[in-house]
Amino acid sequence: MDQYAGIDVSLESSSICIVDAQGKIIKEAKVASEPEALIAWFAAHEGPVIRIGLEAGPLSQWLYAGLRAAGFAVELLETRHVRDAFKAMPVKTDRKDARGIAQLMRLGWFRPVHCKSLPAQEVRALLTSRKLLQGKRHDVEMSLRGVLRGFGLKVGPTTPRTFEARVRELVEHHPTLSLIADALLKAWASLAQEFRRIEKKLLALARADTQVRCLMTTPGVGALVALTFTSAIDDPGRFRSSRAVGAHFGLTPKKYQSGETDVTGRISRIGDHGVRTALYEAANVMLTRPVKGSALKRWALSLAKRAGMRKAKVALARKLAVVLHTMMRHGKPFSLVGQLGAAMA
Repeated sequence: MDQYAGIDVSLESSSICIVDAQGKIIKEAKVASEPEALIAWFAAHEGPVIRIGLEAGPLSQWLYAGLRAAGFAVELLETRHVRDAFKAMPVKTDRKDARGIAQLMRLGWFRPVHCKSLPAQEVRALLTSRKLLQGKRHDVEMSLRGVLRGFGLKVGPTTPRTFEARVRELVEHHPTLSLIADALLKAWASLAQEFRRIEKKLLALARADTQVRCLMTTPGVGALVALTFTSAIDDPGRFRSSRAVGAHFGLTPKKYQSGETDVTGRISRIGDHGVRTALYEAANVMLTRPVKGSALKRWALSLAKRAGMRKAKVALARKLAVVLHTMMRHGKPFSLVGQLGAAMA
């Protein structure tokens, strides 16, 4: 008889539940959250396991790759769907979550999530680290400004090159403030140095990737935006249509229709926040800086006259997602697909 398994992954251990085609629980266990441990446990189990499901999470892609390589039929489940399915459960435990995932696999009521390739995961890790260093550097700078402001010392407008000199000038005759400023400025400089190292690595990856360089032919799309988009898409063939990419990244309006009620809301904002932000920034650059011969910009400016600049930027971000995916799929630069993107209103 066919069997289905659900795995609820935690940091140290994972709860496993196997059910049959009628939903009866056959076996339950708690196993270490390691690919080798899970593979050994399923290999020792008797009976055909048709599908194994685990919710997408920090460890899930690693475990998924290991189980896939061992020949198991495993699926990553979208977190939103799993959470919505479990809302009716009055008691939530790891054991019950594993049971619920097993039942979802049995019923087929799930949406599989794409497991990104290792190179894509590495690029995303670099982008996340860059953003973290950038944010921490800004936090240190603002904290130092706040400390000095409490003593009536105003740093004022500076650039990254003049900030340190300005701070040292202000605290020159204050021993305690000099000590504080020296410590924070060293941390600030160290964060800046590491930030530049990671950014240099990202730019080198962009130069070496023909697909990224192709996307950079689009106005407003630089190396970081192109890397963010390609690492999130990973495999353009997993989308049946380029139009689905905008919805995948939460750039399409929410819809609620029931009886006489029919409401179209703001964009859904589901999916990858980093990609959505990158596309919006690219749209902002395209609309606020000189771009010659861009049908996309003309389309967005005409929309801005009717709906306002903010909505036009969001709409252009969605359009850019469609165009960039089309470019990835066909390997053609922007000049050859820009008119197509503008026509897909």
